Amino acid sequence: MQRSAVVVVADKTSLKRPFIFANSVHMALCFFMLTMTVAWHRDLLQTGKLVPSVSVVLMYIIEIGCLLLSVLGIFGACTGKRWCFILYATGMAAASQTIIVRTALSYQDAYEKSVVREESKLLSMMPLSGTSKANRTLLYSIQEEFECCGLIEGYKDWGSSIPPSCNCHYPGKCIRLRGSATLGAPKNQYVYQEPCLPIYVSELKLAFTLAMGIQFGSGVFWVVLLVMSIKLMGQIKKKQEFMALLQSNRYVPGAF
Repeated sequence: MQRSAVVVVADKTSLKRPFIFANSVHMALCFFMLTMTVAWHRDLLQTGKLVPSVSVVLMYIIEIGCLLLSVLGIFGACTGKRWCFILYATGMAAASQTIIVRTALSYQDAYEKSVVREESKLLSMMPLSGTSKANRTLLYSIQEEFECCGLIEGYKDWGSSIPPSCNCHYPGKCIRLRGSATLGAPKNQYVYQEPCLPIYVSELKLAFTLAMGIQFGSGVFWVVLLVMSIKLMGQIKKKQEFMALLQSNRYVPGAF
């Protein structure tokens, strides 16, 4: 009778291994994110760029907190400690609710602050022929990265001072300057045909949407881990009650 009872108990804790595996994956992701944040923060300090200290501290708190929660969840699943599951469920509930609600409520505001602000910043550089040296350096890097030229009307935005970053070497993306297309510009020069502003804004929108999707997906993943922890806590409790009843010799087949 005891051998069959043990089999029943094993079936009752079927979530243990999936829960440990999910938290192991979560722990690895949190550690990776923490490593990337440390490297990013170090680079900012070395280059002298200023970042709000609140944002940096918040990122460290979230990533270290998630890492510790995963460790706590795995420890609770291996030892069956109820207090571990209670702390784990509380932390996951707070984290998932915060990130999901924050993502939903701040989407429009964050969009305007990131995409619209960057677009306005680029438009303020017009006309490009008279923009500052710092703006020119930024535009040169954008043109080289996205293989474009100018902002709105392409190479025409630069007037007669078309920079080398506009030079095109890829067939299908080039336009050939002929005759007096641009007064003072080298004739028969191949430059990128597409303006940079639409491409740059499109990339910003994609990056922003991806970042918001990752945040929302993280919240949903935490909800799944929360539900798994609650169900596993119930399974372990039933197993412990069953074992206690079995040891007291008052076990009735079919009671569990």
